[in-house]
Amino acid sequence: MASELDEIDLQILKTLQRNAKLTTKELAAAVNLSSTPVFERQKRLERRGYIRKYVAVVDPEKMGLGLLVFCKVKLKQINTAIAEAFVSRVRFIPEVIECYNISGAYDYLLKVRARDMKHYQEFVLTKLGDIDSVGAIESTFVMSEVKHP
Repeated sequence: MASELDEIDLQILKTLQRNAKLTTKELAAAVNLSSTPVFERQKRLERRGYIRKYVAVVDPEKMGLGLLVFCKVKLKQINTAIAEAFVSRVRFIPEVIECYNISGAYDYLLKVRARDMKHYQEFVLTKLGDIDSVGAIESTFVMSEVKHP
């Protein structure tokens, strides 16, 4: 699919990743093209699914969610029904901002935001702890964010 994109399409995508709030005119200036072709290219990228959505990136510290934790979860046993049940529960836990099915010693990697260590402990005990299929948890606490989108 990426072979369908030319250099200008790639520039448009990279520019929008840095700031999706740009006007068509500003985006056109950034990629050295006029507004009409940039508008048409952006709409085509949206239709074809290269651009899935536009979001605001909120500062978690200002929202009182300064603790970032990567939480690895191993299920006691795994099959389609158990995996689907786990995922459906995790989708509705507000502290879990991302969830990935992974390979290796653990089955899932959760990206979790919490106010502080006490909040994270409560999350582990009352939310993950309420999921019967969870067998083991390993938490890695982020000291500082070096690079992120």
